[in-house]
Amino acid sequence: MDWGTNLWDQNDVIDKHTQAGLDLLERYIKFVKERTEIEQNYAKQLRNMTKKYSKRGSKEELECKFSNHASFQEILNELGDYAGQRELIAENMTANISDKLTKYLQDLKQERKTHLSDVKKAQQNLESSFKHLESIKKRFAKEWAEADKATQQADKLENDNNNSKIDVDKAKNHALARMRTAEECRNSYAAELQKYNKEQNHFYYTEIPQIFNKLQDMDERRIRQLAEGYCQFSHIEKNVLPIISKCLEGIAAAGTKIDEKKDSKLLIEQYKSGFERPADVEFEDYSQGVKPSNSESALNPLKGRKHKIFKKHKVNLTVFEVE
Repeated sequence: MDWGTNLWDQNDVIDKHTQAGLDLLERYIKFVKERTEIEQNYAKQLRNMTKKYSKRGSKEELECKFSNHASFQEILNELGDYAGQRELIAENMTANISDKLTKYLQDLKQERKTHLSDVKKAQQNLESSFKHLESIKKRFAKEWAEADKATQQADKLENDNNNSKIDVDKAKNHALARMRTAEECRNSYAAELQKYNKEQNHFYYTEIPQIFNKLQDMDERRIRQLAEGYCQFSHIEKNVLPIISKCLEGIAAAGTKIDEKKDSKLLIEQYKSGFERPADVEFEDYSQGVKPSNSESALNPLKGRKHKIFKKHKVNLTVFEVE
């Protein structure tokens, strides 16, 4: 079914329908652009968060030797790669949907404008021909009325015996002249009517149907392009899903790498001093003549011991990688 045959008299409907189609295409372009901005902002926030929580400094590098610390750093790395895939989604949506459809939309607007202009021009031409036909018809009606009037006047003079032959002949000649003029107008009107009917037939059966069918073809091409844009909206994200899945698998793998027992063992190997625990404090019996010690350690033995045990000092550590 085509518009030219079935909607030959629905120019306003076709005008509104094609405009609504272009409006929908434009709305979809804006929708994709907004989605693209969301993806870009999401990727940017992920990268900023990854950078914020990444470990820096010698001490933190040391802590990363423990599996639970190292796995968290791996998670951050995988999240950075994940952010890259979100950026790729935004880039592909811009190139394959927004930019492509924006250019196509401009072409469709111009094409629609041309077709509707052709419809308006064809209507104006037919209206102009009809006005010309009306003016010729009015002239024919006027001339025929004048000829009929002149004929009646000549007949009246002929039937009146009081009028001279000269006056009667003059009236008859005038009536014949008016009749010839009216007949010429009649022939002109008939020819113009035939010409107009031919133009009208061409307008309704050829010219307008061809233009409406072109508008139909334009609208159907718009729909196909829009449908492709809808599919691309899904395909673009599906294309990066394998890599996104690898990132998520990497995050999960980082969790499975953690070995709490090895981390505990590593801490022992790094910080074990090798010293024996302190012996029991002996009882000093002053009742047996033992003199109190004047040293600080004797008066407060735990203070001395605590100071010695927990004194901060540099330790040359051997750090083991956790695989």
